[in-house]
Amino acid sequence: MSELEILKPHQKDLGGGFVVRRSLPAAQRQSVGPFVFFDHFGPITAQPSDNHDVRPHPHIGLATVTYLFEGAMMHRDSTGVVQRIEPGAVNLMTAGRGIVHSERTPKDLLGTERRSHGLQLWLAVPAEREEDAPGFQHVPGGEIPAREIDGVLVRVLIGSAFGLSSPVHTLSPTLYLDLNFTVASGASLTVPAAAEERALYSTDHDFELDGELVPAFTMVVLEAGAEPVLSAPRGGRIVLVGGAPLGHRFMVWNFVSSRKERIVQAQDDWEAQRFERVPGETEFIPLPPRRT
Repeated sequence: MSELEILKPHQKDLGGGFVVRRSLPAAQRQSVGPFVFFDHFGPITAQPSDNHDVRPHPHIGLATVTYLFEGAMMHRDSTGVVQRIEPGAVNLMTAGRGIVHSERTPKDLLGTERRSHGLQLWLAVPAEREEDAPGFQHVPGGEIPAREIDGVLVRVLIGSAFGLSSPVHTLSPTLYLDLNFTVASGASLTVPAAAEERALYSTDHDFELDGELVPAFTMVVLEAGAEPVLSAPRGGRIVLVGGAPLGHRFMVWNFVSSRKERIVQAQDDWEAQRFERVPGETEFIPLPPRRT
């Protein structure tokens, strides 16, 4: 196997001590398939007094994918959707021409000690679909196709692999798998060439790819068409992301677009509060200082 392309995450404090590991975009690579943003948060134990709520903020030109391993959050958006997000479910929000959403601690968990662990990823969408109407998909965990393969529990969150197909709909070819290795099982799995571009990321322990060690919390980009053998001697959870690339995107704050001028328009619109509001919300995150 040739030398691995490793993307090391940098840490980003989202406020209130809530730190994420961000692997995409990276200095050497903006995207893997349509994935242009990869945040891994937790595992963290929040204390009763902690406030990790994300106030209303806007998006354009992308789709967010939220997937939890532990904890819960309450999603609200400007289309009127109110959805509790829990472990195992897949939640895909398509921003289109503009959406605003908040992510808050559910009321029944306020004032309690609570765990939080999960991934939030962004997908670029085809340039001709960037101005679509916004929307939200929620697929409960029980409806995500899964099977055990040689001691590894495979869940197909988006796309098709191992003879399984997810009901989650995306605007371009996308692959997202959750590969759960039982502790010290000695299991291994051949990674299928199920997408044009692919990358692996471990959320907890080191793993091996054709016998070569890959540290936890790092992303390794796979060669096109390669089918390496994946093993996790200590067990753990590894995700596979990928799909068809969509080309370069401009990314500023929460905005993604194939056109620079569209980013500027979105900044102007948020500053002037021309986006639709989230019903029942009165707070919002202000536009950060603009880069020249």
